[in-house]
Amino acid sequence: MYAQPISWSLAIDFRIVRVKLLAAAGIVALCAWSACGSGKSTAAAEPRAARPVPVLPATVVRRDVPVYLEGIGNVVAYKTVTVRSLVDGRLVQVLFSEGQAVRKGEVLAQIDPRPFQVQLHQAEGALARDRAQLENANLVVKRDKELVGKKLIAQQQLDSDQAIAGQTDGAVRIDQAAIESARLNLDYARITSPVDGVTGVRLVDPGNVVHAADPGGIVVVTQLDPVAVIFNLPQDELPRISDQMAHGKLAVEVYGRDGATALGKGELELIDNQINQATSTLRLKAIVPNPERHLWPNQFVKARLLLTTRKGALVVPASTLQRGPDGTFVYVIGTDQTVTVRPVEAVSPAGDLAVVDKGLSEGEMVVADGQNQLRPGSKVSVRESGAQGGGRGGGAGKPSGADKPGGGKGRGEKQ
Repeated sequence: MYAQPISWSLAIDFRIVRVKLLAAAGIVALCAWSACGSGKSTAAAEPRAARPVPVLPATVVRRDVPVYLEGIGNVVAYKTVTVRSLVDGRLVQVLFSEGQAVRKGEVLAQIDPRPFQVQLHQAEGALARDRAQLENANLVVKRDKELVGKKLIAQQQLDSDQAIAGQTDGAVRIDQAAIESARLNLDYARITSPVDGVTGVRLVDPGNVVHAADPGGIVVVTQLDPVAVIFNLPQDELPRISDQMAHGKLAVEVYGRDGATALGKGELELIDNQINQATSTLRLKAIVPNPERHLWPNQFVKARLLLTTRKGALVVPASTLQRGPDGTFVYVIGTDQTVTVRPVEAVSPAGDLAVVDKGLSEGEMVVADGQNQLRPGSKVSVRESGAQGGGRGGGAGKPSGADKPGGGKGRGEKQ
């Protein structure tokens, strides 16, 4: 009567013990698997930590580096002349085409010359009359002197005839001036170009009466070869510019708005005699030959003033410079392919190069790309310049980057 309940209880207890044993075995197996996996992960992490970082190197080289100051400005015609009529008259001919290149002295327009020819003839007739009267007055004075010597006439008569001769001589001189004036008016009737340049839009058509007092003129001629380039630089650069100008002319290179298209080369002509107080800038003027007409008045340009050239400077790509809390530094690649942090003093001229004043030696290898994965003591592997992020390898002696504006700080080297 009591046997059945006792066997049932034993069966339940046996099942509970078996479940606990299975659970314990599973836990042991899970721990063993985790330990094995952790060991594999640790073993895989170790070579990953020791794997070298691919970087693009650059060599510290020594070379001459031009020091530029870069500013923005615009092109101004070297000379701009509004051609006006200097006499009144009817415009009978216009002898130029709009936009035509003209030479100094070339006839641009013709005013009716006939009124001025009439004035010339009148002046020539008056001169002939007064010259005849002058000859007669001189003969009278000559006779009077003989008669006064013989005491046949009074001295007063001689003095009076001499005065008449002097008045007649004055009339002759006036007639000569009238002739010169008439000839000048005839010359002014032929309107010529005062400079070599290019004509603009014609402002007066043939048939109109023009006057010397007309405000508009006939045409505007601008001289485009050479042209002037006006650009601005910070006033703090004045001492360096003045010192270099004392040793001779400074070269100026002119580029388009993109900062890469070369448009011309010239020389610095002057520094303006006042500093702009609103912007604290200097205004400078350069004269640039323009035979190909690449520069045009009011064109926006970038100008680069060659201040000086640093001889034998240590140069690296500007991308090698890194900034940290303690200043500028670079990663130097050692002979064991590990990198160390080296503080440097460097300045950035125009272009992709940086001049190192202190901290590096010629021939050392520095990291030009890939610094974001580096730590002091990291192992590195040198990749070719054609790899991703390359193009800077092979040394810092490539001149192409320094010959284009727009790189670096754009204002040239700061000394």
